[in-house]
Amino acid sequence: MDGVRLRAPRVPPPRGRRGESGAPGSGATSDARPSEVRPSDAHSSDVRRPLRPRLTELRLSAYANHRRRVYRLGPVTLFGGRSGSGKSGVLRAYGALSRLGGGESVREVFGDVGGCVPVWARKDAQGRRGFRIGCTADGPEGPVTLDVAVQAEPRMRIVGERLSAGGTVLLETALRDPSRPTVDAAWYTGGSSPRVRAPFPDDQLATAILPLRVSGRTRGQRRALSAAEQMVVALRTVFACDPRPEAMREPVLPGSGLLSAGCDNFADVVFRTRAECAVRHAALVEAVAAGCAGPVVDLRAEARTDGRLQAVLDRGGGGTTALHRLGDGELRHLGLALVLLTGAGVLTVDAPREVPTALGALTLLADNFDRCLDLNQRFTLLELAVLMAERGHIHLMGTVSDDSWAIGLPGVTVVHLES
Repeated sequence: MDGVRLRAPRVPPPRGRRGESGAPGSGATSDARPSEVRPSDAHSSDVRRPLRPRLTELRLSAYANHRRRVYRLGPVTLFGGRSGSGKSGVLRAYGALSRLGGGESVREVFGDVGGCVPVWARKDAQGRRGFRIGCTADGPEGPVTLDVAVQAEPRMRIVGERLSAGGTVLLETALRDPSRPTVDAAWYTGGSSPRVRAPFPDDQLATAILPLRVSGRTRGQRRALSAAEQMVVALRTVFACDPRPEAMREPVLPGSGLLSAGCDNFADVVFRTRAECAVRHAALVEAVAAGCAGPVVDLRAEARTDGRLQAVLDRGGGGTTALHRLGDGELRHLGLALVLLTGAGVLTVDAPREVPTALGALTLLADNFDRCLDLNQRFTLLELAVLMAERGHIHLMGTVSDDSWAIGLPGVTVVHLES
């Protein structure tokens, strides 16, 4: 591909006592790729399933300018297409499902609801309009599907939801009385009474609430709980990253050491990660060297006289280059490489603390992934993403203005959207 040689940084498998990772927030717990497990329930087929749940499909039945669309997702997926084809909308839908899975209300998630309702949607006799989105999560319980119908007008609420697995509807909600702020929820029990019904709030995802409301006394209830938990784990821990070069160039005050979505506090995070994990930092330096002009032997944050931190590249021989001298593409490369090589422990994400790190994986949403990046930087970052995805640490969903350069790359799924 234009003579560019692909080479990802050498990232040793995580080490530590009893499989603990030496990387801050890496989420790795063994020397190998995540193991696979067999579903414990008799209803599942004898097929080995991935240990870490992840989304394998995104369905936009009626959302923005998407209509009856089903998008297959790989561990590393890029959406390409012309401007206006809906690339950014796909990532927004994914992020919205993630926030709903984290327990946020529908009003908090869909602040700009006008952009979610399809332009062709017409009000019904009661003046109602809305949109429908859904997804499939694969994991120990096998494929689990979730579909959500949201009413945008006249009042925002979730009017219908369905969670299914193996051809069985495990949870279903429906709006019965528009005057009440609740929906009628029914979940699978598998006992003498196949369904149990109860009112659920209409502003939250019932799938996220189910584990708090169901005891799991019967095998059917435990099956519904397992499916709901798998879906929530797959949806949670999403980090939308769009590095802002103009902000990365500025020195920052020491803070939490958690990377912001725009990588504004890049120097603060580098100061922390360089001290906490030499192995991962060495891999980051190698990734930086592949994407920056000139030699790079180290990346560090230096304290200025005013107490602020300034990130610099060590060129060797005593020479350094401050970040404000780097180009936009180099800075975006630095920010994305840092995210790919770390994890939820060093990012400003709502990671589910009740879920062991061995069972979860971070999903990076990178809108305009290729902005300002040259071909070498794109290839280096994608190969690094594929490597980390194979180890189960992170998944990548990004949008690109031109997807031709990524078609055929090993481990990369390219979805081209038509206007």
